[in-house]
Amino acid sequence: MVLESLVSVEKAEKNYKTMFFYGLLFVSVAILLSLWIFHDQSSMVMVFLVVIACVPLMYNTIKHEESIDINTAQERTLLREHTKVLKFLMFLFIGFIVAFSLWFTFLPEPTTETLFSTQLKTIGQINSKITGDAISSGVLIQIFLNNFKVLLFCIFFSFFYGAGAIFILTWNASVIGAAMGTFIREKLSYFGSYFAVIPIALLRYMTHGFFEILAYFIGGLAGGIISIAIIRHHTENKKFKTVLTDSMDLIILAVIILIIASLIEVYITPALF
Repeated sequence: MVLESLVSVEKAEKNYKTMFFYGLLFVSVAILLSLWIFHDQSSMVMVFLVVIACVPLMYNTIKHEESIDINTAQERTLLREHTKVLKFLMFLFIGFIVAFSLWFTFLPEPTTETLFSTQLKTIGQINSKITGDAISSGVLIQIFLNNFKVLLFCIFFSFFYGAGAIFILTWNASVIGAAMGTFIREKLSYFGSYFAVIPIALLRYMTHGFFEILAYFIGGLAGGIISIAIIRHHTENKKFKTVLTDSMDLIILAVIILIIASLIEVYITPALF
């Protein structure tokens, strides 16, 4: 009851930058506990422990946003309110990524091979697939469809499980963290210091990743808002149409952001790195 009680929705909105440090804390505690208690299964247990710490905040956030939808008619006002939530969620997620990547970088290699075993297998599968499709003119479409599939998972997980999208997003953070940690270890000798290579690694993966994660959070928010509205019997309320309209607008916005992210991943990130 300690970690999940540290921050409320109101506190997170007011001090959204501090969510970065909560992200560091949640991941660090999860990693230490998973290595201590569930060592051989730690690669997935740490993800679940982070999710457990975040579920109350995510659920209360979605309830808060659904209440705003019910009581607000202006779409511009709704988007402004959603922006407050998205800001602290993005800082929380960046905290996850930084924590995962730092633990990967500084833990002994045998420990990271166990702690991130599932994540490293996933990265290997992604890299082999990208290498195989590199000469295909449809690589942009392939990347977008893969990202769109993750977006659908976030929407459906939030709809059926309320705060379920946080599992998909935490898993993604752990994979990105492992990829960043691998990059840092491989390029450390070239850049000469951690202070030089860590920012480069963050930019490499977040140039397009920032937009992807933002889209996933928006999709998860949309699915969760509809879910909470149904649970609270607001389908009988005339304002339920506002909830549906707002959720559809959020999903459309998420798709547009994913298109931008895919373009950046294919044409800009490779040119920079």
